[in-house]
Amino acid sequence: MAGLIVQGALLGLGANILFDLWQRGLALAAGEPAPNWAPVGRWFWGLREGRVFHDDIGRAAPWEHELALGWLAHYVVGVIYGIAFALIVGRGWLAAPTLLPAWIFGIATLGFGWFLLQPGLGLGWAASRTPNPGRVRLRNLAGHTVFGLGLWLTALLIR
Repeated sequence: MAGLIVQGALLGLGANILFDLWQRGLALAAGEPAPNWAPVGRWFWGLREGRVFHDDIGRAAPWEHELALGWLAHYVVGVIYGIAFALIVGRGWLAAPTLLPAWIFGIATLGFGWFLLQPGLGLGWAASRTPNPGRVRLRNLAGHTVFGLGLWLTALLIR
């Protein structure tokens, strides 16, 4: 069991790194700013007060270290996803990784973003309160596809 947890943590770490590289590349290619993890850090910081959903996270009280907390939370969640995936697929998949289960799991994790994090930030369910929800959803889908690809590629590297 401990081996699966360590391997899962590595899967999540590798998948997150690929996800971040993809986001940086997309930001550079599209001429857009890089992702800002400060609102996520502010949201996580606010959870200690029991506040899950905000109308606008920008109106919540700022915290000095919210950017660092946002990055930390991003990686902790990715590692947790990796561990959960490893526990679900088991040693057999880790010995002979295939893309489909990793991709399906990556897509499944969209649910947390669309139905917990985005409404928590005040963006609405599945980004429904953003200026272009369809575009956000497609980018989320692409990002979580890259995360699933990262799970698979990392598994290939560590087996």
